[in-house]
Amino acid sequence: MRLASAVRPSTERRQGQTTLERRFAAAGENLNASRRKLLRLILENTGDTFFLSSRELAKRYEVDAATIVRTIQALGYKKYAEFTADLRAHFVTQITPYAVLKAASKEKRTVADRIRHAMDMDLRNLQALQSSLNAEKIIALSKQVKRARRILIVGIDLAAGLSWHLAYGLMTLGFAAEAPVGSTGNVQRRVRTLTREDLLIAISFGQCLRDTVEAALRAKKLGVPTFGVTDSETTPIARICDDSCMASVASPSFGGSYVAPLSLLGTILIACAHTQTARSLELLRRSEVEDLADHRWYHS
Repeated sequence: MRLASAVRPSTERRQGQTTLERRFAAAGENLNASRRKLLRLILENTGDTFFLSSRELAKRYEVDAATIVRTIQALGYKKYAEFTADLRAHFVTQITPYAVLKAASKEKRTVADRIRHAMDMDLRNLQALQSSLNAEKIIALSKQVKRARRILIVGIDLAAGLSWHLAYGLMTLGFAAEAPVGSTGNVQRRVRTLTREDLLIAISFGQCLRDTVEAALRAKKLGVPTFGVTDSETTPIARICDDSCMASVASPSFGGSYVAPLSLLGTILIACAHTQTARSLELLRRSEVEDLADHRWYHS
């Protein structure tokens, strides 16, 4: 995403911006040409800049440290640490498969080491989810699911597997859940049919896919309750949805890690099953009888 286009954003676009982008847009014409250029260079290369000190950043762009300080002050920051915190959050939303693989390729590891590192990251993501999970929020979501006439779950590309998994689990428990195949027209047409009695669950991470974000925005305009599954409080999905839960997808793999998000969806299904245990048991009992009658399982 080019920040030059963010100087006069639309209302919907502002809702999907990071804090740093909003500050950049708000500063607008108050920034002279050299400061705008410096900020664009910093923001368009966040993978190489978010961890630098003010002196190191100044050296990289061949300016003095005082220029860096004055430039971030023009954005409204009082301390450099505040700027780097927002820069780091902005970086997280800009991560692409290319950026991940490029960064991983610079590390001196054997292929076996890379495999073990990926597994270690999966474990860390799960541990982070375990320590941060708000069980009351999951229970509240399960009650929303119970009240909803229909549940539309939007997850596109790699997140499509997550949306299908959640929709299938909810359907098994007797809820009218659907995970539409992600073409723009198909998703948006489904969203247009939702009402205040329904629920939209949006699943996307990092920078977030445009179709998923726009589905959440459209649902909000229609007054449809929305819930996000994402990886940071600064993502467009987290900022747009009424509420959300976080699960990290951080990984040395260009495809990301979906271990923690899948575990999070598991907690949602558990909560939905046990907030109405008798109904869940009856539905699963019927399914078991039908599966046996239809010879669903393979027998050698």
